[in-house]
Amino acid sequence: MATVLYLSTMEFGKLDTTDFNAVDFTLPPDRPATTNLLKTLTPGETTKFFIGCAKWGRKDWVGKIYPSGTKEADFLNHYGRHFNSIELNATFYRMPSVALTAEWAGKVSPDFKFCPKFPNQITHLRRLKDVEELADRFLKAVSGFGSTLGPLFLMPHPGMGPKDLERLDAFLAYLPKDMKMVVELRHPAWFSDASASESLFTVLEKYGAGAVITDASERRDCLHMRLTTPEAFIRFVGNDLHPTDYTRIDEWVNRIKEWKDAGIRSIYFFMHQNEEVHSPEAATYLIKQVNKVCGLSIPEPALISADDPTPMKKSVKAKKTTAKKKS
Repeated sequence: MATVLYLSTMEFGKLDTTDFNAVDFTLPPDRPATTNLLKTLTPGETTKFFIGCAKWGRKDWVGKIYPSGTKEADFLNHYGRHFNSIELNATFYRMPSVALTAEWAGKVSPDFKFCPKFPNQITHLRRLKDVEELADRFLKAVSGFGSTLGPLFLMPHPGMGPKDLERLDAFLAYLPKDMKMVVELRHPAWFSDASASESLFTVLEKYGAGAVITDASERRDCLHMRLTTPEAFIRFVGNDLHPTDYTRIDEWVNRIKEWKDAGIRSIYFFMHQNEEVHSPEAATYLIKQVNKVCGLSIPEPALISADDPTPMKKSVKAKKTTAKKKS
């Protein structure tokens, strides 16, 4: 497991094998605390949906969702015509400026949401220690997003475990109280130790921070199904449009329907693939299914070209039907 901890952001949760049959992809039930939180909401309240990918700067999306001949400077404009949000990994690798975030905001609609990740200078190099000046710089920089700023995404270094809870607590305490936050933890001990899990979630609840739910093949423990706020932030890591991607998305859509009916306020769902060239297809399938199951009319991306998932998805359903008949 230790070898998994220090993989790059985009490789997190990737299997070293293609034997997906060995993985239990079943979506776990909600934790009791999640059920209790949902009971405090008003059923039937309108849920806001924000669905997107992790980046827009993909040259291999030209001819897929960007028209042929699109210049890189125009990628974000076209991305914003298909999706209404983005898990902004670019800020993890480089501290942005106010001018840059304002420029990005000017390329999308006012209801679009950027979810910028804290720079790795803060989370990985300094591991949240003595980072007040850097945090102030980052908060000032993201102010350029204006109304398009969504939750700030905090991903502490994967080596930070339960022993570092006080440092996480202190960092969250330093941030403005009106700043919407989500936190993704990757050290296995956060999930293997029940006491550590509850201590973590208690701290997140104290600051009104969301607990990121990550659905990845290799790290099923990060699929903790614990909501700490009436908003869900989900990261889905697929396997390049393997049939299981679609059955997993189907399960998620059914759970999302339950949360929506309970009155959850908003759902952020970001699509990742091992090869990100495939993310638009998976995100488009998600939106189509959410519309179908939840009776919504979220604008569906207009793919110029895409891999047809239908044959693969049907083969998975056929195998499940056969298995049920045999049993």
